[in-house]
Amino acid sequence: MSELINNSQKRKELLKHMILQLHEGKAPEEVNARLIELMRSIPYGDVVEVEQELISEGVLDEKEVLKFCDLHTQVLEGVIDQTGAKEIPEHHPVDVFINENKELTKIAEQLDEVFKELALNEDETKVAEYFLKLKGLFNALMDVDKHYRRKENLLFPYLENYGITGPPTVMWGKHDEVRELLKAALEAVEIKESLSKEEIKSLIDLVLKPASEGVTDMIMKEEEILFPMCMDKLTDIDWYEIQDQTLEIGFCLYDPKGKWEPEGLEKRKSEEKAVDDIIQLPSGSFSKTELQAILNSLPIDMTFVNKDEKVKYFSQSEERIFDRNRAILNRDVKLCHPPSSVGIVEQILEDFKSGKETRAPFWIQMGGKFIHIEYIALKDEDGNFLGTLEVSQDLTEKRKLEGDQRLLTYTKKK
Repeated sequence: MSELINNSQKRKELLKHMILQLHEGKAPEEVNARLIELMRSIPYGDVVEVEQELISEGVLDEKEVLKFCDLHTQVLEGVIDQTGAKEIPEHHPVDVFINENKELTKIAEQLDEVFKELALNEDETKVAEYFLKLKGLFNALMDVDKHYRRKENLLFPYLENYGITGPPTVMWGKHDEVRELLKAALEAVEIKESLSKEEIKSLIDLVLKPASEGVTDMIMKEEEILFPMCMDKLTDIDWYEIQDQTLEIGFCLYDPKGKWEPEGLEKRKSEEKAVDDIIQLPSGSFSKTELQAILNSLPIDMTFVNKDEKVKYFSQSEERIFDRNRAILNRDVKLCHPPSSVGIVEQILEDFKSGKETRAPFWIQMGGKFIHIEYIALKDEDGNFLGTLEVSQDLTEKRKLEGDQRLLTYTKKK
């Protein structure tokens, strides 16, 4: 047994050395050849453990791992050993992810065919037709956002519970890169002016192909490393809870025909009826049921983060703008944001805790809507910091209001 442990440790040390060589600028072909020669195959769990160790030890920060993530994949592709990986039951959340990947792969293959046809096309009158096909296919590929959001908001929190934080953060960063590539591709296929054959080739090579390849490269990272590791780490209860909340985000290009039921596990009730206690406040009182109805009827969405920076509550009104689900409860708020915005979140929390600031408003244009977002520092009567409240509201229609509204009218339910 000790020999196996030592061999495993030596294998991980070698893998760590190879990854560091990549970061020092060694060509991936050279590192790949050495890996195949010295290691033959790498258990999928070792890849995750080594990246986590490099981050935890401070040898590499998450941004550096993110920068070289594609090189890691290029070197490791074909040498990751799937022996011993758990079987994935039909309709299991991972089975759903994999079936979505099959549909995404079909779209990527169709894109490759159109790229080839467009590059060889000599008839300028057909260019618009090809671009219309590309637009439809890239719109379909954009559905990958739901696939990624389920990983970010459902799968990653459970991994964090088992001490795995580095790889999910790195993968989230790659998600955002793919999202930006897809947005750029969609903007590119909207070009109306005529393009030369050389310009079309450059557009395909520099903008369109990187977007579709970004999606397919992520599939390899998921199926060879992430999913086998998740099957090992997460329990049936974890997976059942993930499945129970999946519909809050939705599926990507695939509609499961059944539902996974773990053997020997009693079916959990989606909501437990709480005792209807009375909550007494200085200005009045209400029951828990009344409080829930009030909070969910407000024309805003709210998220509360306590003083320890853990997400403790979110409202479930029809006005909800940003994805929220129960998997984020008790999660570190910094892990609930993409890496690109973590710095802003940290700054707000620091200024709120110190008492330097108490409110931080933002407003953005999103999907044709004007969204107002405000962070508010919460304090008790003695001025002690309790946490942060995020309040978001769609002000698109309210900004259009003019004059008075004095006659009785009713707002139609959305």
